[in-house]
Amino acid sequence: MNYQNIQIRIGRRVDDVSTIRSVRPAESKVHNDHAPFSSMHVAVGSTNPVKQRAVERTLAEFDADVVPVAVDSGVSEQPSSVEETITGAKNRARGALEETDADYGVGLEGGATRFEYAPGARLVMWACVTDGERLEVAGGPSLRLPDSVGARLDAGEELGPIMDDRLGTENVAEAEGAAGALTGGLTSRARALSEAVACAFGPFVTTHYEGGRVGRR
Repeated sequence: MNYQNIQIRIGRRVDDVSTIRSVRPAESKVHNDHAPFSSMHVAVGSTNPVKQRAVERTLAEFDADVVPVAVDSGVSEQPSSVEETITGAKNRARGALEETDADYGVGLEGGATRFEYAPGARLVMWACVTDGERLEVAGGPSLRLPDSVGARLDAGEELGPIMDDRLGTENVAEAEGAAGALTGGLTSRARALSEAVACAFGPFVTTHYEGGRVGRR
C-alpha cells in the first residue's frame, strides 16, 4: 500500500476497522531505521515510582530492565527556572549511571517557573538520558498553574505540598501529580514525563542525528 497517497478526513465514518489499522505505519516504525535492541538496562535517578513508570512506559516496546536509584539532584527541592530543572535532570541521569552498570542513566526533574511570553506560573518537566559518552535533554509538557498556587510558590513553598493541601491528598507527586489534577485526568504525571523521556532517547534509538548510533553495543 502506498501510504503517501492516503488522505484521511476527520469525522468521516469508517466501517472497516482493519482499514484504520492499516494506515497507521508510525506505530511500527520504531524498529525500521535501526537494528532492534536485544536488551536494555536503564537506571532512573529517583526512587519515585511515578518516574520509574514514566521510563517503563516510554520503553515498553524494548526489552528494558528499569531500576530506580537514589541520587542527589544537586538542585533545590523546588527548581524555579528551566535552567535549574535541566541541571537537576542531568545530575540525576549522571548519578544513576555512575551508581550502576546500566546502559543508560535517566534523570527526570520537575520545576515551576514564569515566562515573559505566557501568563502565570508554569509547571515544567525535563528529562536527561546519558550512556556515559553522549548526553541528551528534552522537555515535556508545560501547563499553567492556578494563580493561588503560583502565589504560594512565589512565597517559597513547594508544589507537591501545595497540591496535597489543595486536593486533600498525600504525596500526589507519587500518583497523578499536578499534571493529572489540573487537567482533569486528561494526562498524568507519568504520561507527561514519559513524553520528555521519549524525546531525550531519540538520538540513542535512531540514526537520524549526527553521530547517532544504536545504543551502547
